[in-house]
Amino acid sequence: MRSTIGKDPKRRRGVYLIPNILTSGNLFSGLFAILAVFNANYVAAAIAILVALIFDVLDGMSARLMHGTSQFGVEYDSLADLVSFGVAPGLLIYSWALSGHGMLGSAVMFAFVACGALRLARYNVMAASTEGKHFTGLPIPAAASVIATLVVFDHHSVRIGEGVKPLLILIMTLALAFLMVSTIKYRSFKDLKFRGGSHFNYLVWAILGLMLVVAWPEVMPFVLLAGYAVSGVIEKGVSLLVKPLGKRGGTKSDQAVSETKQ
Repeated sequence: MRSTIGKDPKRRRGVYLIPNILTSGNLFSGLFAILAVFNANYVAAAIAILVALIFDVLDGMSARLMHGTSQFGVEYDSLADLVSFGVAPGLLIYSWALSGHGMLGSAVMFAFVACGALRLARYNVMAASTEGKHFTGLPIPAAASVIATLVVFDHHSVRIGEGVKPLLILIMTLALAFLMVSTIKYRSFKDLKFRGGSHFNYLVWAILGLMLVVAWPEVMPFVLLAGYAVSGVIEKGVSLLVKPLGKRGGTKSDQAVSETKQ
């Protein structure tokens, strides 16, 4: 299959065309989300951001499966991501919760967009060398999706009070901005390789997760995405706690070995 693609230039152009069309769908969804924010239709804006996430996932999958990755596609994808997962959710949180707080709300929005841009720039630099099974920092699509699913969750289920909403959104937005530019490792699901009988276990978990999303479509996407955003922090904390314990165990075993030798 690879040799056929390499020999046929028309076929090769078609392979590159499909991921870029999907990236264009990502960009269009982000622009639609911005227009929806201007019209104060926040739920439609949140759904458009989630649609952009689907296009972004399909874009990456198609590029890898068809071996159609190019430098142009990488740059185009980053520009589309900045619009759909940086500018669009930044405007959404500002208009939805922070517009009544003047420059503070504007500063929080800028922090989210700027950190998202920095995250994308760092990813483009590091992707070819270091980023494989793990992401360094929270991916910007995940951060934007947490905000989008929170808007849907609030609209259908919670109805956060106007007195609490600005403070909650401010803290959450700054936390997401920090996680994007942090060095905390997040698991990547791009190249999952299952061993032995683990296929069945992952299939069961996938079915259970799908059932939960179908049963509570307004709640579970936010729970799952927020859980992913927190997962990196939890794994980092566990590793920091385990390392000292491992060192202590190692020193005790070394002492026991030296005593037996004596």
